[in-house]
Amino acid sequence: MKIQKVGVVGCGLMGAGIAQVSAQSGFQTVVSEINDDLLNKGMSSIQRLLAKAVEKGKMTKEDQDAVLARLRGTTKVEDFAGCDIVVEAAVENLDIKKRIFADLDRICPPHAVLASNTSCLPVTEIAMATKRPHQVIGTHFFNPVPLMKLLEVVTTVISSQETLDTVKALGQSMGKTVIVAKDTPAFIVNRLLAPLMMESIRMLECGLATKEDIDNGAVLGLNHPMGPLTLADFVGLDTLFFISEAMYDETKDPKFAAPLLLKRMVTAGQLGRKTGKGFYDYK
Repeated sequence: MKIQKVGVVGCGLMGAGIAQVSAQSGFQTVVSEINDDLLNKGMSSIQRLLAKAVEKGKMTKEDQDAVLARLRGTTKVEDFAGCDIVVEAAVENLDIKKRIFADLDRICPPHAVLASNTSCLPVTEIAMATKRPHQVIGTHFFNPVPLMKLLEVVTTVISSQETLDTVKALGQSMGKTVIVAKDTPAFIVNRLLAPLMMESIRMLECGLATKEDIDNGAVLGLNHPMGPLTLADFVGLDTLFFISEAMYDETKDPKFAAPLLLKRMVTAGQLGRKTGKGFYDYK
């Protein structure tokens, strides 16, 4: 199936990035939010990033105008009626996602693929909220979407080969390297990353090393671009806690269990960069 029009549910950090990349890749794109304030905030962030690209000479003003002409914001789910694929990038809550997919299933044309940008939730359960589970798939983009080159596509036992082929082609047309995972807890990347981050927090919690030494060990010893505790602050400690809890609930594997320190920091509202304090102070 040839994709011509892309829909994105959610214009937050991830949704705005997906919508921007979609429009930059030549697709007519519609992105939604639950109210005008959130939609305007997301659209403004896209406009700022495109303007910066023009300032740095990475994009012409004509290209910027063309991208914005292909991009439309909405607060009405009915505006996805003409989309060939809709990528949901809402909050990581299974019940909310299932409600969104039920609405999309009702509104979108029969051929449309429905995709979830979940980083850890079971795609099969989301698919079963629709009458087209063979056309439901996971599309895990990485933050920041315009810069990160990876797309993790998650197939279920029901996903059709045509759906997989369509989404792989879409990702490649967006300039992404596509990897394919089965619908298992945390897929590929987070299944590798979560134990490292949990162990780093445990090391700090028990006083084995300072946060600076843990991070420097990963950067200079493992050749990682940033340390696991710095990365945790960047991702958001609440997001990290949610992912670890979801993985542990499904697997009961202790390597995925959230350390008590992480739980206490989330309870205290110390969520990393977005709150100004996490393992490091950003105020």
